[in-house]
Amino acid sequence: MQLEVLYEDNHLLAVNKPAGLATMGASAGTPSLWEAAKAHLKQRYQKPGNVYLGVVMRLDAVASGVVLFARTSKAAARLSEQFRTRAVTKEYWALVEGTPATKRECVDWLVKNEQRQRIELARAGQSGAREARLNYLLRELLPRGAWLEVELLTGRKHQIRVQLASRGHPILGDRKYGARSQFAAGIALHARRLVVSHPVQKETIELIAPLPPTWRGLGTSDQ
Repeated sequence: MQLEVLYEDNHLLAVNKPAGLATMGASAGTPSLWEAAKAHLKQRYQKPGNVYLGVVMRLDAVASGVVLFARTSKAAARLSEQFRTRAVTKEYWALVEGTPATKRECVDWLVKNEQRQRIELARAGQSGAREARLNYLLRELLPRGAWLEVELLTGRKHQIRVQLASRGHPILGDRKYGARSQFAAGIALHARRLVVSHPVQKETIELIAPLPPTWRGLGTSDQ
């Protein structure tokens, strides 16, 4: 597959993931962004052996947007520490059902329901529950719902999907969490912007992923 590379140097590789592709496959041979990125590096630099590529973040298969990889183990360790300590900025765009408040802080506890294979709201202190925090801003009301800008403060699995759906605003196309609407590919969740400190050069890097074609004609713009 042809990768849309957003940033590349000797330490990092950032790409714009399409919806429908897992960040990392569940088993060997399963198509994934990680495998495609390794193939890209192997071909670009004519590497005869195995290519190292560290996974420091993941994005749901049904979502699109910025995914950052580390090209060295040192970069991977330093980036992982930035994510762990919440020293990065993670901005998502979401198209949701309903009419949300202009802006809102969402704080919940989430737990995985193994039987149903989904994430659900939980009580503080419940076994396995983890705190989830995000802020959102209403960018625009659209013919098919609303366009939100989401600042993700923690990085829990399916966090944005669950927290918005629990407030009556499931993401377009996200049938798993109650959406009634359809979406052309995956769901209308896009990792728009990621800001990190370069693990070696220490300068601030801002990565912005253009919107996929499936968002066109919905009233949004790539601005």
